[in-house]
Amino acid sequence: MNDIGELKRFVGVHARAQGIDSLAPRVLKRIRHDGDGDPGSWVGEWSDEAERLAEQGRLLDASRLFTMARFPYVDGPARQKALDGAVAAFDSWRLQTGGIDELRVELPEGGVRCWTTGLSTTDRKPLLLFMGGIVSTKEQWAPALTAIGRLGLAGVVAELPGVGENTLPYTPESHRMISAVIDAVADRADTDQTYALALSFSGHLALRCAGEDPRIRGIVTAGAPVHHFFTDREWLSRVPDVTLDTLSHLTGISRPTLPDRLPEWAIPAQRLGEVTVPVAYSASLRDEIIPRSDLLHLRRHLARLSVVQNDDVHGSPRHVAETRLWSISSVLRMHGGRLPQRAAIALALAAAGLRRRITNRG
Repeated sequence: MNDIGELKRFVGVHARAQGIDSLAPRVLKRIRHDGDGDPGSWVGEWSDEAERLAEQGRLLDASRLFTMARFPYVDGPARQKALDGAVAAFDSWRLQTGGIDELRVELPEGGVRCWTTGLSTTDRKPLLLFMGGIVSTKEQWAPALTAIGRLGLAGVVAELPGVGENTLPYTPESHRMISAVIDAVADRADTDQTYALALSFSGHLALRCAGEDPRIRGIVTAGAPVHHFFTDREWLSRVPDVTLDTLSHLTGISRPTLPDRLPEWAIPAQRLGEVTVPVAYSASLRDEIIPRSDLLHLRRHLARLSVVQNDDVHGSPRHVAETRLWSISSVLRMHGGRLPQRAAIALALAAAGLRRRITNRG
């Protein structure tokens, strides 16, 4: 059972990212406990609101609230039902909207279900791979696929191993899943030009993969753990329970033994030195999950690094809109295409004051 105070504190960035921050307060004030779907519970209140929206035909908003109901991970029947509801509502919405397709990638260890756009055997576009962190599902980010085509890219949204419908185990070798997804669309996208927009823990996977897979031509990430998060036992002792409980669930490692096992996930300096593509990193100066030393590790060992820093907590919930602009701008800059869009985004970034907080190397 999760601590309700922590859930309410950390769900804010996800509500803002999905555009449901106006709906969230009235749901949150009804939540008193984390029972398995009971009235007043986390799952029960989010799910009830989601069902009301679905009955009104607001399928995308319903999917987003069901996604909040299963936050941070499926730990029983009620959250599993919420996850199923989120996927079903999104599936209905994307079929009505058009332009978003399904991709299934089957591997010996499990399966990956993805949402895609712009894949074509006759018009193979550069690929943008979008992934979230350990507590966010693909349905949370997949609506962005409706805009990717306008950027001249094909898109795939996937989940981390163990998250949502991804049945792969989460191990120190999970980064190989990224190459498998790229392989699966190689006949329908120009995968030699693949860009990863990989948030939080998926940024860690993308960095590990980029040193092995030359098809990855650039990485945009935010709040990604790299080395010290996994190796600094003192830091781990201060990380919020919701993060450590989720990692324990995904890895199958008990909470007491996490500090002994997590160093296997750390990216050593030599591996980072093999990453020669541009990396854009959004850091939160008051991040309570990712230590500042991980950004310093990247600064020391990555050849081509651009950093934007926000005076905020993990996920920069007060900077969601400008971070989204920065992410898109970074991808377009790496790709080098769509000049009108790049110019428009650059102007928007300047208006938001973000460009003053960006530092570059390489």
